[in-house]
Amino acid sequence: MSSSLSNSKRKLDDYAADDALSLLPLNPTATRMRKDQNALPSSSSNSPPSPRPLASRHRSPFLDSSRSLTRLQFFVRILSDYTLVLHADSSDTIKSIHEKIHSITGIPIIEQRLIYRGKQLQWEQTLDECMVQNDAGLHLVGRMRSTEHPQAWQLINDVVSLIFYLYKNNPPRPPPSLLALSPPKTVKSMLLEFLSMTPRNDSDQASGHLQIFNASSAPAALVMLYMSSHRPNKEAADDAIRQVISSCKTILPKHTYHQCVPIVMEFCRLLNRAAGTDDKLYGLCRSSLGTMLEYIEIGEKNGVIGLRDIFPFVSELAAKLSHDLVVSMESTTSPGPSLDDVTDFSAYLAPARSEIKKDVGFSSPIGVPLSEECFNVSVCYADEIILLHGIFIDLLSKLEKCLVKIEELVDLVMQQDGEVVMVGCCQYLAILKELNKISQLYYGCEEMFWEVMKRRKGAICYLIVRYAKRSDDHKWILQYKEVTNFEARRHLAMMMLPEVKDEYDDLHEMLIDRSHLLAESFEYIARADAESLRAGLFMEFKNEEATGPGVLREWFFLVCQAIFNPENALFVACPNDRRRFFPNPASKVDPLHLEYFSFSGRVIALALMHKVQVGVVFDRVFFSQLAGHTITLEDIRDADPFLYSSCKQILEMDSEAVDQDALGLTFVHEIEELGTRKVVELCPGGRSMVVNSKNRRQYVDSLIQHRFVIAIAEQVAHFAQGFADIMSCRRLQRSFFQCLDPEDLDWMLHGSEREISVDDWKAHTEYHGFVETDVQISWFWKIVGRMTREQKKVLLFFWTSIKYLPVEGFSGLASRLYIYRTSESFDRLPSSHTCFYRLCFPAYPTITVMQDRLRIITQEHVGCSFGTW
Repeated sequence: MSSSLSNSKRKLDDYAADDALSLLPLNPTATRMRKDQNALPSSSSNSPPSPRPLASRHRSPFLDSSRSLTRLQFFVRILSDYTLVLHADSSDTIKSIHEKIHSITGIPIIEQRLIYRGKQLQWEQTLDECMVQNDAGLHLVGRMRSTEHPQAWQLINDVVSLIFYLYKNNPPRPPPSLLALSPPKTVKSMLLEFLSMTPRNDSDQASGHLQIFNASSAPAALVMLYMSSHRPNKEAADDAIRQVISSCKTILPKHTYHQCVPIVMEFCRLLNRAAGTDDKLYGLCRSSLGTMLEYIEIGEKNGVIGLRDIFPFVSELAAKLSHDLVVSMESTTSPGPSLDDVTDFSAYLAPARSEIKKDVGFSSPIGVPLSEECFNVSVCYADEIILLHGIFIDLLSKLEKCLVKIEELVDLVMQQDGEVVMVGCCQYLAILKELNKISQLYYGCEEMFWEVMKRRKGAICYLIVRYAKRSDDHKWILQYKEVTNFEARRHLAMMMLPEVKDEYDDLHEMLIDRSHLLAESFEYIARADAESLRAGLFMEFKNEEATGPGVLREWFFLVCQAIFNPENALFVACPNDRRRFFPNPASKVDPLHLEYFSFSGRVIALALMHKVQVGVVFDRVFFSQLAGHTITLEDIRDADPFLYSSCKQILEMDSEAVDQDALGLTFVHEIEELGTRKVVELCPGGRSMVVNSKNRRQYVDSLIQHRFVIAIAEQVAHFAQGFADIMSCRRLQRSFFQCLDPEDLDWMLHGSEREISVDDWKAHTEYHGFVETDVQISWFWKIVGRMTREQKKVLLFFWTSIKYLPVEGFSGLASRLYIYRTSESFDRLPSSHTCFYRLCFPAYPTITVMQDRLRIITQEHVGCSFGTW
């Protein structure tokens, strides 16, 4: 096909000699149609203009029709060396301009495409709607044949035309051309078709294809339809925009995200101005853009998006969080900052921090106010650096006030013996986590952050216990464990363990003979697939009817007593504290000893997972190795008091006496192994290396390492692996112990060290068949009050299968305790339903009879082995 200019003929492709994707705005200077070699640049970019911050972008031509109608003169660049001068009213449509161009040039209307400010102008628009100004420059290019994606252009033009048709026809009715199709096409289906056409394996082709979407002004047209007062139009646009955003993340591969970002960014800009930041569709677009940032390159030079593009979102979200914090502080029923806002804040902060670090060549915290002398290079993002510092100060100040409010409320509610309920603080920890990251950028801010955390320790611990979730990253809190208490650290540690499932079919079943408790337990646990153990356990003893949680608690207690029994040679008890254990270096007497250590690790992890106190604790030497800490002299104080004392004396002796060989020591260690004594060198040539004042610290450290690290390294490694099996990975196993203090694990494994309080016991007991004023209940508590410490433990174990209470006492149990009245004869002993914490007995006629019955069940061989009695 060809067309005539005033004095010559050219083919259509000549009019499209420039690349169809050259979308940069033009500024022609010609005043009539003439040959002008300087009218266009010698080359043009194939990329759309770089995105700019929200505040600096011009308003969408679809969203502003407030300008008065005027007579315009404008210039249309037709070829690289021809410019056409046209006049029209601002109310004239783009279609009429195409008709004028056709009448002058002979170029068919269907082959024309007008570009202004990087966007294609649609037929249905007026010059005023397109914001075409006086003396503006437009660019005419071939419509279909001059582009590498003719089908995509045709389709997206049809989409925009359909949008305008719907917008101008209320109620909306598809144009006849679309009604003829079966089924009729919708904006959503056509956009899905357009995105599905995106080349998958060619990045350049994909980029060119996706650029068409923005260049066609499709985002602005969709937002125009979304802002329609006609509900069906608004819903159609909402559905279509959601389809585009969803497809960018699901249909298209991640390597095309950097090409999708300009599309999502354009929707964000348009919706921000048209609908505002509280609009749900805007929120979706903003969140989607935030998730894409993880997969694309950020930077003003190489990336499709830079810090100045994303920082307005950071400021916007920070302002929203600041406002919501104030509201939540003023009202306990306020929802407070939303999860979406906090998630978006985190998503935009990550690349912002990264860009700031690159900008300043980050090697040490940034001082504010900024000083050029602080940096080796000039700072490009000085404004953003200062703004982010201000955001940190503002949010930290607001959060501290919120934390003060929490502490005041907790104190008030505790005085009234009620439950603290604050709806709006569930996102406080997540915001604090982001502020911690920001604080690391600035000089003095990290110290400021942790000072606030320490001042508000009570509120921080409340937030951790109440709102910390398994899916969250809590490592940042544990950088400074002094801002937490035992309850908070226990909560964080327990979230690393699997949750016990309620479904019976998922539980790992065990049927064990009491007379072969350790061996059969080993077979059930050590040989099981770790995944099956993570769901939980179902336990019963052979030839016994009892099942359920009470039997499981009893099994945990009994099997742990067997594992840590020194007679089984797996663990050694500390001389000064027989509750404390560490691996036995001589455990190799049993050829299966390493498998038993793996089994032991699994059992302890499972006991913690099921929240059962088993009455044993780890020595500091053992705990420190599981946490990956270096063993020091102070760590061995309980494990080997004699060696500890000897090493202290060596280090504290007068230097001259040591150098005169008063010790008579060399770098060797004498050990007993399988009944024989052998000498081991602590280092190569240790037999001839005399201990003196200069190397005595090295000698002590080497002795400790050999005695408590090297000698039991295999045992510790297998125990750790067994523990990690339940947690699903070794990394979590080490983190579990690192987040605790040794005393924390003592309380979690052993339970309370205090003597059982009868008053606390009574306060947490309810009655069925009896009432508190019955004489039998009065007798019962009088008898319990006279019992020895061990008798109370045995009675509690008979009643609940718990011999060691949680550190909180009876309030830490999963349920209250119950005393049930039975109709049995008076010569019957009390019975129990340990799963439900029930103790059952008849209304004994005298206190003597009751005391006699209770004396029998509080004998160790009865109360702790009632299944065989």
